[in-house]
Amino acid sequence: MKQSVLDILKGKFLVSEEAVRNWRFILFGSFLAIIMIASSHSADKKVHDIAKLNDKVKELRSEFVDTRTSLQKLQLESYVTIKMKERGLHPSETPPQKIRVRSQQ
Repeated sequence: MKQSVLDILKGKFLVSEEAVRNWRFILFGSFLAIIMIASSHSADKKVHDIAKLNDKVKELRSEFVDTRTSLQKLQLESYVTIKMKERGLHPSETPPQKIRVRSQQ
């Protein structure tokens, strides 16, 4: 046990007769580690992109609510009346009358 640990620490497993098998395993393990690291980086990038998009959605939703509130204010009859008085127009004093058309059959 002690001798095998020393052989590993000295690197004898890399230069022994069975080194080809060991090198293949090391290369395979390194390849898998590189794939795992790349996958992890890709997942982290996607998480960051999703967070940025969520922030953008919140910002756009806030802008939408502000715009909708402004539009509702502009559509109020009292606001329209005030703006038309500035232009010299005022609401009619007499209410509108219904026009009834009788069909001739």
